[in-house]
Amino acid sequence: MGGTKLLFQDDSYLREFEARVVRVVEGGVVLDQTAFNPTGGGLVSDTGYLVSGDERYAVKEVRKDRETGEVVHYLDRTGGLGEGMVVRGVIDWERRYRIMRMHTGLHVLIAVMNTRYGALVTGNQVRPDRSRVDVNLEKPDIEVVRSAFEEANRILAEGRPVKIYYLEREKALQIPGIVKLAKAMPPDLKILRIVEIEGVDIQADGGPHVRNTREVGKLEFLKLENKGRNNRRIYFTLSE
Repeated sequence: MGGTKLLFQDDSYLREFEARVVRVVEGGVVLDQTAFNPTGGGLVSDTGYLVSGDERYAVKEVRKDRETGEVVHYLDRTGGLGEGMVVRGVIDWERRYRIMRMHTGLHVLIAVMNTRYGALVTGNQVRPDRSRVDVNLEKPDIEVVRSAFEEANRILAEGRPVKIYYLEREKALQIPGIVKLAKAMPPDLKILRIVEIEGVDIQADGGPHVRNTREVGKLEFLKLENKGRNNRRIYFTLSE
């Protein structure tokens, strides 16, 4: 049983696509390919809709089965859909683009905090409205965090290119600084998808990103919380 082809990994700007229904499952459908980014890696899933003939089906959530690699699109209903049917998928682009901007901005912020303070990520959640990142920062100094945001926004405004490419796992793990997670390594895959923000950051990452840091705009720091020994939670949003 093959996995679903993830079209967004090669083109994060793909808003519409055609796919074939592999099968109908409880509450949704599995497609042979998709531009919908599933929940995972701290990112909420895309939403949007599928079109079949005159029928439109709302995509409420998208999840990937780690065992099979198949992506399930959970719909408002499944009546009228069947195996082998061709559907057109349409992404809620405004929502997706904000997630992309948040995601790329987060990578820059993490890179700044890692370079300056050696901070590693212990958790994160990227949403279109408000996001958060947990880091193992020893001192909960709000001025340290504000300074990191200032530096991240300076870098974002420089318009650094964001590159997507693939490397063999062994070669990727030889790159200094590619692992910025405190308790996890990149997924156990032979080929890793690499996201490189030129001159700033390089990470194994499976989610959608913008092509240039200038698209992010500015990150706005919202709140700092102490979540235990050496663990700080930082909330932020987009200021525009």
